[in-house]
Amino acid sequence: MRMVGALVAVTVLGGCVTRDPAVSVSNATPSGNWKIEKTVDRITGAPLPSAQLMTRTSSNSAVRNERPAGLQLTCFEKQPLVRLSFDFKIGSDANTSLGYRFDEKPGRDDVVSRVLPGHQVIVIEDRTAVADFIRDLNGSRVLYVRIRSLNAGRSTAEFNLDGSAAAVQAAFAGCLLTPPAEAGRKRQTTDVVNSPDKQPA
Repeated sequence: MRMVGALVAVTVLGGCVTRDPAVSVSNATPSGNWKIEKTVDRITGAPLPSAQLMTRTSSNSAVRNERPAGLQLTCFEKQPLVRLSFDFKIGSDANTSLGYRFDEKPGRDDVVSRVLPGHQVIVIEDRTAVADFIRDLNGSRVLYVRIRSLNAGRSTAEFNLDGSAAAVQAAFAGCLLTPPAEAGRKRQTTDVVNSPDKQPA
């Protein structure tokens, strides 16, 4: 009888337990349509910056109704990353092509990216491709994403970007957006221009 009572007590208390902040966005700060997370990793003590944006305007050629989709900006292992997640399969890594367009800016097709196992998430992790994405995002109002796949048809999503400036700043506070080689070239150019030995032509 005591054992039954203990189990009931555990069950009741279990309903009151909140999720660890590391896996929840309930304490995220809003920025327009974005949710900005500033969780601190209990293992390393370092911040885990992230900004997430959701939309209900996502479709797939094999799915009858619109479904939700998510856009996440974050640093992963000190590398900038763009993550797009869907509520349906978007294809496999071997035969999927990602394209996107911000407002009326020139669109980008065949973006360097990969589909994760499970076939519902695609990430942009190439540093140059991430930098291009964020450069296009700056000052934009709407993002339209199109994914083509041989085994999952076409998938699309449209995001309202209100509040993105603060989201970008928060998400990438812990990692460098500019590719290291490009940053090195900029420093070298600056050093040459500012050199006291540099004489005007």
